[in-house]
Amino acid sequence: MTGYLDRARESYDRVAEDYAEFVRPRFAADAVGRGVLGAFAELVTGPVADVGCGPGQVTAHLAGLGVDAFGVDLSPKMIAVARRTYPYLRFDVGTMTALDLPAGQLGGIVAWWSIFHVPPAVLPAVFTGFARALTPAGHVLIGFHAGNAQLQPEQAYGRPVDYDAYLLPPDHVARLLKRAGFDIVARVELDGAKHPQAILLGRKRTTRRSALPHR
Repeated sequence: MTGYLDRARESYDRVAEDYAEFVRPRFAADAVGRGVLGAFAELVTGPVADVGCGPGQVTAHLAGLGVDAFGVDLSPKMIAVARRTYPYLRFDVGTMTALDLPAGQLGGIVAWWSIFHVPPAVLPAVFTGFARALTPAGHVLIGFHAGNAQLQPEQAYGRPVDYDAYLLPPDHVARLLKRAGFDIVARVELDGAKHPQAILLGRKRTTRRSALPHR
């Protein structure tokens, strides 16, 4: 792993239990976010990867909506929490920067607040990887903290952490998704507790063959 991934993994291994206790009630109270996930669930066909799944609450919510969802996270301890909490679902250790998934097999990918630690220079390759893994007309749903800043917190969830975090301009993220081969279907912007938030729903662009010339 590169250095930023190592530091994020070690930090989330350290806070996994505390993070799970923090995030579950917040997700249960997030009516707008769950509404967007519900719309996504109606649109997708086929398996869905929840990338950066953490303790698994989004994966489980999608599964409860009838989606064939599984989770991926770089933190082994987060995955252990998810497996313990939702033993009937699949959770794998992995990273969105190198998805170990067959090309063209997924109906959807969710990255729910999980691109927070990906350096902006790496995002184009991440989104290209998402497009590669999706079926034609597959969907991607990205939730992220909006802004234009790099943060370096020393404490999170009551424990020391060592990672960089990025607030990203929604227009910029939308452009990166378009360059990776997605059309933006919907966009939601919210006032977050600490930072503004944004959600982008994209559909993989399908290429059309040009019509044959008339003879």
